[in-house]
Amino acid sequence: MRSVFVAGGVHTQFIGKFNPDYIWKKHPDYGVRENPDTEGYLDTIAADVCALFEVDGSIFDRAYVGNFVGELFDNQGHLGAMVAGSMPGLSGKPIARLEGACASGGLAMAAGVDAIRAGADLVYVVGVEVQTTYNAVVGADFLARASHYKRQRDLDPFTFPALFAQRIKKVVSETETTLDDLALASVKAYGNANLNPLAHMRAASMPFEKAREASSSNPNFLSNPDLNPWLRISDCSQVSDGASALVLASADGLAKLGRHREDVIEVLACVVAAAPIQEDASPLALSNVAHAAQKAYGLAEVSASDVDIAEVHDCFTVAEILSYEALGFAQPGQGAHLLRQGETQIGGSLPINTGGGLVGFGHPVGATGVKQAVEIWRQSKGLCGGYQVPSIPSVGVTANMGGDDRTAVVSVYRNCT
Repeated sequence: MRSVFVAGGVHTQFIGKFNPDYIWKKHPDYGVRENPDTEGYLDTIAADVCALFEVDGSIFDRAYVGNFVGELFDNQGHLGAMVAGSMPGLSGKPIARLEGACASGGLAMAAGVDAIRAGADLVYVVGVEVQTTYNAVVGADFLARASHYKRQRDLDPFTFPALFAQRIKKVVSETETTLDDLALASVKAYGNANLNPLAHMRAASMPFEKAREASSSNPNFLSNPDLNPWLRISDCSQVSDGASALVLASADGLAKLGRHREDVIEVLACVVAAAPIQEDASPLALSNVAHAAQKAYGLAEVSASDVDIAEVHDCFTVAEILSYEALGFAQPGQGAHLLRQGETQIGGSLPINTGGGLVGFGHPVGATGVKQAVEIWRQSKGLCGGYQVPSIPSVGVTANMGGDDRTAVVSVYRNCT
């Protein structure tokens, strides 16, 4: 197969509630300026990519955009055509939108990898989501489309938090993981975000004492009485707006960009797996992520023990711990040990979600899978500033998940030197 490289990438700021740049009624700029919409994010991120590579869109063979529910939050679908207008030179190129719930960005990247393997030299991949335009209850209903809506919607007004509260209840009841371990995951996420100037929660603190106890500032908020005690606000990823973008290249594409091997990382494998949404996921494991990971490791000819850094889909804190297990970093039921021992901290033996993950960096749904790949590239090239890992990684992994483990995109990367 043709080699595929991540030549580089960028993020906008991820913003939303509790971010100092998010415009709401108590912000000093309220009524003076507005938060960006989908079109604004696509324009900004396209300009940033052009500036990074000193090119325009004419250099790209095609483009893909990941987005989940633009029609609902921002009244805007048909985003391939919107990307065409976001960057000079892109008009007339093949451009398509990919949707797979919270794995939409990962699917866009996977399509780009396939395009390079099939003969393209340069592919522009962008993920974007705006989801702060409605209140939390309405937004939760929009996001519930990532579940089997007619079967699962009535579980709770907040369907997805309830689905993962079910996981927490089962995991805490039947494994060594405790609610305090979930608090440790939250504390790590916020702590890393505090070091990341682009993170949604860069200005918010989450001490362990707050994260471990439900309170008025960290409530159990579910209406379902059986699930309410198991999930706190601190366990949840952020309702964020933002965009991330990257450029995928063949060896010939790198030459066109004027990039050298030491500037890039190679995509050794990018595997997509979908499981039936009509069936409930196993509450004790991310089995579909594990399936994709096993295949990705095989294609990349690496094992979990070779991985130096990872970005995992911590839509809820329990998903981070289960991702450790699905990716083979820990045995089933023992993922929390990595947190307790500090192994997944920025300075640990296996840094995970160094920029804050979905809980701290933020979760603009369509952008997340692209953001993860950009973060592996940035860490591999020593570009992460205050949250840079001490040792430059050689092998990285990303795991992007859509819905309750119904779509998974797992990719393996090697740092080129």
